Amino acid sequence: MTIEVGSKLKGKVSGITHFGAFVELPDGITGLVHISEVADNYVKDINEHLSVGDEVEVKVINVESDGKIGLSIKKAKDQPSRPRQDRPRGRGGKPRRPSNEFVSFEDKLSRFLKDSEDRLSTLKRQTESKRGGRGARRG
Repeated sequence: MTIEVGSKLKGKVSGITHFGAFVELPDGITGLVHISEVADNYVKDINEHLSVGDEVEVKVINVESDGKIGLSIKKAKDQPSRPRQDRPRGRGGKPRRPSNEFVSFEDKLSRFLKDSEDRLSTLKRQTESKRGGRGARRG
């Protein structure tokens, strides 16, 4: 049996690590479900979601040239689209940019630099206030 990207398969969890779960597929082939592909929400401990021996439905998301198979449990579920007001929000309560909208590298870089500078200035302000501000005597 050949494993194709996009196909949905049934498998059994054969092992769990801190970074994901190994799933045995038909014909004894094993693939990995990364911890980020287990559930729609943040997964801190994969053991809260999966156990060895669990039957799961997975979707093949990639097959590498060396034979490694990337799987997803959350993409295997048929998800109805959510109403607009229920979409996830980013920092500061602003709606997140849809993932299919193209953002250039330069835009991402400038956003990162701005956020980084904001965080650094906040840290500096907090540190200076603990030391007594600028120009404080040391004695």
